[in-house]
Amino acid sequence: MKKRKLYYKLITFIEHKNALIVTGMRQVGKTTLLKQIYDNLKISEKIWFNLDNPLDQLIFEETDYNNIFRNFQNLTKTNKNRIYVFIDEIQNFPEITRIIKYLIDHYGVKFIVTGSSNFYLKNLFPESLSGRKFLFHLAPLSFQEYLYFNEKKTKEELLDFNYESIIKPQSLYKFKLYEQDYNDYLNFGGFPEVVLTNDIDTKKMILGNILTSFFEKDIRLLSDYKDIRELRDFIRLLVPRVGSMLDITKLSVELGITRVKSYSYLEFLQGTYFIRLLSKFSQSIDKSIAGGKKFYFADTGLLKLIGNVNDGQLFENAVVNQLSQFGDLSFYNKRNTAEIDIILNNEKAFEVKLNATIYDYERLKKLSKKIGIKNFYLVSLNYKEIKNVIYPMFI
Repeated sequence: MKKRKLYYKLITFIEHKNALIVTGMRQVGKTTLLKQIYDNLKISEKIWFNLDNPLDQLIFEETDYNNIFRNFQNLTKTNKNRIYVFIDEIQNFPEITRIIKYLIDHYGVKFIVTGSSNFYLKNLFPESLSGRKFLFHLAPLSFQEYLYFNEKKTKEELLDFNYESIIKPQSLYKFKLYEQDYNDYLNFGGFPEVVLTNDIDTKKMILGNILTSFFEKDIRLLSDYKDIRELRDFIRLLVPRVGSMLDITKLSVELGITRVKSYSYLEFLQGTYFIRLLSKFSQSIDKSIAGGKKFYFADTGLLKLIGNVNDGQLFENAVVNQLSQFGDLSFYNKRNTAEIDIILNNEKAFEVKLNATIYDYERLKKLSKKIGIKNFYLVSLNYKEIKNVIYPMFI
């Protein structure tokens, strides 16, 4: 199995005292990533636990945390304090954060762990591991990782890829070289098993299993929602609203629930990385927080599985996910009369179009200048020889 780009970042922190915590949706490759780090760590003072396994939980049920450390030494046959402890699925044992803190502070144990959900980890880690953790999010494959996993990019090309790579002028030849690959990525998303499967029907079955796992595991484990069907219907109502500002009142009325419950569902879906919410762009932080939000699904394969969207919505959703690797995203909207689809780090504007035109360029230029943004680009699905156009297969 090829290594995710995050792998090469994580190993640079392997000697740091802080715990390394990798979170993200199910099936994005967290366990594989952890195993790769474990296997490539050429020492004997390392140990692996999977907290999906009740037997692996037993060692952490000691009331005396010093005994847990001594058990680590016995299992690794070492008298050293610096033991590397890998733990998969820590959300299955909430008490473990106190143990991790104690063993870092008293023995310098290095922890490298995974957890399935930011929703859970945010509540689990705020104070118990304050100053003792580095938190990393593993998303579905980016398109550059998709190409790498399919032998169409080298490891060196993947690691050298950065923001400057996406705004370079590209030839029609290079565009055509990756056009079909991007169409596949657009329609089936970036879950590694889906990407590495060629048969279309099998891809759909895998996506179905991922969705089922979300309902059967994440919702039951990480929430107290009694009516899962209501949340399912809420998700289905979100589909046609992809890329639009959410009207919580209309959404609540349509489903017959309170606004409070709608906000609760949105928070849960965002916290489990199922959806992504974008705030309004503003130089004022307060206005950005208070304004309406647009939403997108974390994976276009899941989006298409759940419901139907038009080509423009699907494409915009994919571009939002792709650009998210470069920082914080927002959008500009002035009383629903003028809008910029995506603003990156409050300094770069992107308008997403199936077929970009010179009119789109002039409009984006004018709006960007108005709000003080100097760098602006059209993202076109089809090849267009006009100013400031970039293409999704190079993001």
